[in-house]
Amino acid sequence: MAAETRGWPISFVPVDASHYAMLERWLKLPHMREWWGDPATELGYIRDMVEGRDSTKPFLILVDGEAKGYIQYWFIGPHQTEEWAQDNPWLMELPADAIGVDLSIGDPDLLSKGVGSQALQAFVSMLREQGHENIIIDPDPENHRAVSAYRKAGFRPVPNLEGRTEGVLIMQHVPGASASVK
Repeated sequence: MAAETRGWPISFVPVDASHYAMLERWLKLPHMREWWGDPATELGYIRDMVEGRDSTKPFLILVDGEAKGYIQYWFIGPHQTEEWAQDNPWLMELPADAIGVDLSIGDPDLLSKGVGSQALQAFVSMLREQGHENIIIDPDPENHRAVSAYRKAGFRPVPNLEGRTEGVLIMQHVPGASASVK
């Protein structure tokens, strides 16, 4: 699964058990700790994905063949339950066929270099090729670096959901959107 975007040779490989130690190291880094939960808990979630107990699909972001980040997609429909809606009411207002994407750059030397937005563009392209049309991402609005990268990748805030859930900005991919569109 490869895509070349703006000079960064970006590809993706499904996470497997051999990646756990690296992912744990990344999850302990300050730039990831700021937005992710407890590293052991988060790694447990990833293990559940890899071992089939969670339908989320985890991947490593490869830059020029080297692992530099983490990206996953998850299915909205199964999360449209009363239990999930208590903390995430916005879930109930999305199409059941939508998928959500999450990502982080693991290598701190690549932060704010365009890798995240380019990887996200390539990943969205791959997802669209698989037939997914409704793609969202849900950063913390205070994570300005992420919001900017997602905007560059063609994501825009969903107007009717803005400001309705504290700590969450729901953004949807808009085909053809550019970084200059606000």
